[in-house]
Parts: sequence; C-alpha cells; structure tokens
Amino acid sequence: MAFVNTTRIAQDSFGDRAERFFASIRKSLAQRAIYRQTVRELNALSAKELEDLGMHRSMITDLAREAAYGK
Repeated sequence: MAFVNTTRIAQDSFGDRAERFFASIRKSLAQRAIYRQTVRELNALSAKELEDLGMHRSMITDLAREAAYGK
C-alpha cells in the first residue's frame, strides 16, 4: 500500500526575510546607541558621584552592556 504526503512547509517570502534582516539591524543599532550613551554618561560622572550610586569606574562597561543588551 502506498502513502502520499501532500503537506507543504510554508516558506517566508524574500520580502519577509529582508524585513526581518533590516529589523534586526535597526535593533542592533539602537542597542549600540544605548550602550554608547550609557558609557558616555557614566564616564562623565566623578568618582564620588559613582560611589554615591554604588558603582566603581571599572563597572561602567558591564553596566552599559546590561542596560543595552539585557543580562
């Protein structure tokens, strides 16, 4: 006995894939902008101001990365 399967797998169109690609680029650029702004603003603070916030200058890049990209 023969069995024929006619199930088709839906594939995204080129436009859908291009849209997702450009959306991921926009998201990456936005995250990078948040990272750079956070680093710039925290670097502008004095050591005393950072201490008041419970931070040390060595933590700036880690905090900026968490702010931009999450944990």
